[in-house]
Amino acid sequence: MRRIQLSLASALACVALSSCQPQTTQPTTTENKSPTPAETAKKAAYDAEAVSGRIVTQVAGVKESDIVFIDGGVRDLELLEDLNTDVRKLGAYPLLTISSDRLAKQYYAEVPEKYDTQSPELGLKLATLPTVVITIDSNEGEAVLADVPAARIANVGKTNQPVADLFLKRNVRNVAIGNDLYPTEWRAKRFGVALDQFTKTFWEGVNADYSSVQTNGDRLKAQLSAGKELHITSPEGTDLKVRIEGRPFFVSDGIISPEDVQKGGPAVSVYLPAGEIYTTPVAGSAEGKIVVPHDFYRGKEVTNVTIVFAGGKITSVTGSGEGFDAMKKDYDSNTDAGKEMLSYVDFGINPNLKLWPTSKLGNWVQAGMVSLATGNNTWAGGDNKATFGLGGHLGGCTVELDGKTIIEKGEWKG
Repeated sequence: MRRIQLSLASALACVALSSCQPQTTQPTTTENKSPTPAETAKKAAYDAEAVSGRIVTQVAGVKESDIVFIDGGVRDLELLEDLNTDVRKLGAYPLLTISSDRLAKQYYAEVPEKYDTQSPELGLKLATLPTVVITIDSNEGEAVLADVPAARIANVGKTNQPVADLFLKRNVRNVAIGNDLYPTEWRAKRFGVALDQFTKTFWEGVNADYSSVQTNGDRLKAQLSAGKELHITSPEGTDLKVRIEGRPFFVSDGIISPEDVQKGGPAVSVYLPAGEIYTTPVAGSAEGKIVVPHDFYRGKEVTNVTIVFAGGKITSVTGSGEGFDAMKKDYDSNTDAGKEMLSYVDFGINPNLKLWPTSKLGNWVQAGMVSLATGNNTWAGGDNKATFGLGGHLGGCTVELDGKTIIEKGEWKG
């Protein structure tokens, strides 16, 4: 579903903008003058300077001599420029790269397939450099790669996994802005929210004071860490038991604290807007079923996806909707070990972001939301590196921890 830290790895192999190199000044004329990227970019619907300052100093905790990789799309050029400048003002060293839908599309359309499995030499060398990575979701379209064979996407993912592993091994502080909520026309439509309101809510969330989320996250982490088993049910039919005894929990609370830096690994990643607590379950312990009532696969609707587990592994998958057959086909054809294993449990803890139940879709961070899936869980502290997984966001769940209700119908108790 997300969070394999490969987007930057791919971007680094593409086009890099020299962040600190002095540029030769050219005479300006009005005749046949081409617009600059800044002029073609949309006017930011948020205070880019304020967002940048907070991300650099408070969220990522950039310090003098840090090496900071920054990646995003042209639509956020003003923010990217501010991030670059704010990093350098602290005596740290920024490197800015640009990503786009067109760039992703061109790769699969024009680069020979044999290079999908070429050793990522550049990515591996670059991954030895940064101490901080800041990425902004650059996706504009809903199904940019819908016509690309799933096998090619999987091969690119597997090829670049060592780059992601190296970022994790080096405890690189990671700030990812978007969290499957970046306000675009298509996403606002999917969530049933007016784009202007969606945009306002999103950037307020990114630039929020996360101190209360951090305090609540620490409290819930202590509570969950002391538990042994979760029982998750939903009105749509989810009924799943899974063991969590002894498993580490991580909190994306919007702040990479000194304590997080000491722990390293997944503890030094935050996803903005923030507000999640997650773990990887005891292997082989999932029993029951997950029912995802509404989602989309490659831009096509899938409904009532029922995933049945026994011994922690998927035993059957059924569903409906225009996109279900393609999703099932891609799952069946994927050969990665771990694609069938329940790999993470994620709870939303942000009380200020409320898109559900006005939306049919869930999200990661809304307080009381439950997210469950199979596949890659390296971002959550696991060792599953499968490039394909099944699951989704479940609103309105009731969750019991060792028989005690901690979430009731989508609302945290206590």
